[in-house]
Amino acid sequence: MKVLTLKNLFNIAAWHDDLPWEPFRPGVDIYRFYQDGEQGATAALLRYQPGAVVPKHEHVGFEHIFILSGSQSDRNGEHQTGTLVINPPGTSHTVTSETGCIVLAIWEKPVVLWS
Repeated sequence: MKVLTLKNLFNIAAWHDDLPWEPFRPGVDIYRFYQDGEQGATAALLRYQPGAVVPKHEHVGFEHIFILSGSQSDRNGEHQTGTLVINPPGTSHTVTSETGCIVLAIWEKPVVLWS
């Protein structure tokens, strides 16, 4: 694996289309930095379209979310650009973005989606 350097992340809204995004959930794209596969850590950028929803899920390990542009909401409120949210193991939530957003997401372990 080679070194990955992303410059000017605080201005990502101006250049996010230059990244090779992949579909993640309806209305949400992902650009993965690394992942272990089924059980290890993952780091990625997530890009939410306006109105996108990530369904209810549980955190088996820590999740770190840093809002780079826009805002997203969960049961703990609305999180604006510049906010860091750390969800500890055992917590669960649904995530929405009314206006769209781009976040840096780091998962210690994969999440478990609820049906």
